[in-house]
Amino acid sequence: MRHDITLGGVLISPFVLDAAVAFAILVALRILFRWIRLGRFVANPPLAEAGIYICVLALVVVLL
Repeated sequence: MRHDITLGGVLISPFVLDAAVAFAILVALRILFRWIRLGRFVANPPLAEAGIYICVLALVVVLL
């Protein structure tokens, strides 16, 4: 079990770190999405990216 992180006396949930890691992975994936032109394959690219972010976040939470 992971414990809270203390920054200047403020407790920060480990989920915040998971969300930041997932966002960093999504930023890297956006380069790939732009390269394969994701917009051609989905009706709403921002919604597709949001769904992929949720999936990446779930994987990060489970694996870390």
